[in-house]
Amino acid sequence: MKKVKAAKTELSEQLDKKKNRLKKKFASLASENPGDLSIVLLTVILVVFGTVMIFSASYYKSISDVGDPYVYLKRQLLWAIVGFVAMWITSRIDYHIWGQNFYIIAPLVCMGLLALVFTPLGVTVNGATRWIGVGPVTLMPGEIAKVGLIFFVAGYYGRDSRRVLDFFKGVLPVIIVTGVFAGMIMLQPNMSTAFTVVFIAGGMIFVAGAQWKHLGMLAGVALTAGVGFIFTDKDGYRFARITSFLDPFEDALGSGYQVVQSLLAMGTGGLTGLGLGNSIQKNLYLPEPQNDFILAIIAEELGFVGVCGLMAVYLLLVWRGCHVAMNAQDYMGMIMASGIIIMIGVQVIINIAVVTSTFPPTGVILPFVSYGGNALAIFMAMIGILINISKTSKL
Repeated sequence: MKKVKAAKTELSEQLDKKKNRLKKKFASLASENPGDLSIVLLTVILVVFGTVMIFSASYYKSISDVGDPYVYLKRQLLWAIVGFVAMWITSRIDYHIWGQNFYIIAPLVCMGLLALVFTPLGVTVNGATRWIGVGPVTLMPGEIAKVGLIFFVAGYYGRDSRRVLDFFKGVLPVIIVTGVFAGMIMLQPNMSTAFTVVFIAGGMIFVAGAQWKHLGMLAGVALTAGVGFIFTDKDGYRFARITSFLDPFEDALGSGYQVVQSLLAMGTGGLTGLGLGNSIQKNLYLPEPQNDFILAIIAEELGFVGVCGLMAVYLLLVWRGCHVAMNAQDYMGMIMASGIIIMIGVQVIINIAVVTSTFPPTGVILPFVSYGGNALAIFMAMIGILINISKTSKL
């Protein structure tokens, strides 16, 4: 009997210990910082809003292309699901992994993918070869290159924050990697993505604390290279892109056609818009209304008020991202968060400038809102990394 009682007592003690361990585990999980949930909310708002507007903007184009008015909606919903899964996964992974383990591998992989564009795997659409196709799956290496560059710069400076003060050891390696990326992307041709890559690198170098003279040299190199690419274009494609925005109505049926239709859409919308679904320009007047120029359809249907509301959401997202960067646990987290926000902010600014004819026509999409599976999944995955950084920030 004594042995039985002793066994019962021992078993009871073991159960109590297990219960206490479980309580501590659940308590630690409950007290775990979930990160900046406002970033999650703002991202969800943008994705949901973008999906609705893509359906509205692409309705007639979908019927014209494949006879199914829901084809772009169904594809976007599928990619949105992929994006939310990617965001959840990256939000659970320690962001140091991307900067410490992948900062050398990432740019090499990106260069390899950019090179594959010029092989038989490259997919050409409207005269530009910007995609890699493997069966039904297509990848856009230019979008992946932005992520690879952010990982490289954050990891390179994160290992030694004083590197940025030395031009040859700190700034020049970033210029070389950025130049290779931008040059390979320009050859596709994809001038807009190349510009975005340069802006991301320049912004991250600035945030990292580079000296002003080094930043001036970087700006000079970028400007010289950009002008060289434009004016040495034998076919005149890039030169026409740069000059057409100065007066799009001069060639309203040619190089200025898309911008002219965009301006007509925005002017028709006025203050409050024609109403959701009532756009006129999406009736096969404005080419690819669900992509780069979706903001014009938003302005036509929801008016100036709707566009201001959308811009307010973007401003809040950028503000929260800057807050995460400024309060990051370490230097690497600050640089990486800055790179993510710069990528989003630059694309929003360029897209607005293009749609309003204050910047040359480019292929830069409106983040989370324009149609595009690769870009949506990548942007949402990067938001997940931003959320992970915010878990260690002093929010």
